[in-house]
Amino acid sequence: MRIDIIITALAALCIPSAAWTQDIAAGETSFKKCQPCHSIGEGATNKIGPPLNGLAGRKTGTAEGYDYSQANKNAGIVWDDNTFKEYIQNPTAKIPGTKMAFGGIKNDKEIADLWGYLKSFGADGKKK
Repeated sequence: MRIDIIITALAALCIPSAAWTQDIAAGETSFKKCQPCHSIGEGATNKIGPPLNGLAGRKTGTAEGYDYSQANKNAGIVWDDNTFKEYIQNPTAKIPGTKMAFGGIKNDKEIADLWGYLKSFGADGKKK
C-alpha cells in the first residue's frame, strides 16, 4: 500500500467544496438575475417561468400549474448541485427545446451561492 496515495486521498477530502462554502446572501443577490422570470418564497407564483420553491430534489417539468415545454417535461432531470450547475451555465445546451432563454452563469462560486439560496426554500416557500 502506497502511503503517498492515501495521504493525497485524505487531503482531498479535507478541501471544502463549493457546496460547503455557499454564501446565501450572495446567492440572494445573484437571484436578482432570475427575478424577471421566476419567484421564490411564500406567495411565489408563476411568472414567465415557474416558482423555484423546493427546487432541490424536484424533477424537471413538475411544478404544479406551470405550462412547461415538452423538453422540460421529458428531460427527467432531478435538480441537485450538479444538474443545476450544468443547467444554469447554459440552459438550452442542458435541455434543448427549453423555453428558458437565459445566457447562463459561468462563475462556479456564483452558481454555488445561487444554488445555496434556492435550496434554502422548501416547497411551501418557507425558509428552511
